[in-house]
Amino acid sequence: MQVEIKIDAACKEPKIIILTDKMTDELSALVGRISEKSPQILSGFKGDTLEILEQPDIFRLYAAAGKVYAQAAGGEYTLRLRLYELEERLDKNMFVRISNSEIINLKKVKSFDLSFTGTICVTFSDGTTTYVSRRYVKKIKQVLGI
Repeated sequence: MQVEIKIDAACKEPKIIILTDKMTDELSALVGRISEKSPQILSGFKGDTLEILEQPDIFRLYAAAGKVYAQAAGGEYTLRLRLYELEERLDKNMFVRISNSEIINLKKVKSFDLSFTGTICVTFSDGTTTYVSRRYVKKIKQVLGI
């Protein structure tokens, strides 16, 4: 793929033109990344205080006992959004779903232990662990390129 950038002082807004003989999966993915909206703000409750959560600070988001929680550098927060709503708001290059009840930040993962039969153990940089459900093992392996 060739990339060409032209700088024009008269141009007030960036414009992207793709010249191709046919549409490919690679181009579709590129168009998807270019047209994605910027990540939206997440906010969580810690006690009676509402705090803004920066996506790079979040380790994981999970559902337990009918509530949704975010484990971040500043502690654990209760969220008012459902996991599927969070999945739409989160940066797709950083977060991946590992089960029906959990989404993790790949940038905060220290290691993946593949020695468990049928599942993967995920260890975060802060030492906590979680597991990929069997249903999502194939997806995680694709994301990791294995």
